Amino acid sequence: MEIENHLIKNIEYIKSPNFNERSENYSIKLLVIHAISLPPNEYGRDYVEKFFLNKLKISDHEYFKEIKDLKVSSHLYIKRDGKIIQFVPFNKRAWHAGESSFNGEFDCNDFSIGIELEGSDCDNFTDHQYQVLINVTKQLMNKYPDIKKNSIKGHSDIAPGRKTDPGDKFEWTRYLSKI
Repeated sequence: MEIENHLIKNIEYIKSPNFNERSENYSIKLLVIHAISLPPNEYGRDYVEKFFLNKLKISDHEYFKEIKDLKVSSHLYIKRDGKIIQFVPFNKRAWHAGESSFNGEFDCNDFSIGIELEGSDCDNFTDHQYQVLINVTKQLMNKYPDIKKNSIKGHSDIAPGRKTDPGDKFEWTRYLSKI
């Protein structure tokens, strides 16, 4: 696995329209781990991809009416089988964190990379996902050296009270001990 021109080589790249430029003097120094499934707690479909592309068909599920006006993206999405899809180049500002703060700085989208895992707060993540996440994290830390182990956080850490993902089932020790 190699990063070239802010994209992971040899994986699927689907350009999301939901991004913008980072400020001129940005430094990528935070990695945010998320969990997502659409509909909630259902896996194996392409609804997350469609959501990040603003192509979610609202009539496909009642829940989609609640999120129909949201414009969201993430840099990476890791499916349960370990497949990675990139939606936003790492040097661009993906829209994954929302209202957030880290170490006294607000709007974490400005200085972070967001990784979505296909999952939910109430389910375990797969061995494939952990292995891919560990490998991706090592590459990101190598390419963006301001990302340190202590600046890898869950969405719940940077948006407490508003977000709960990746949830209690995410094995932080398993993950962090291998990077």
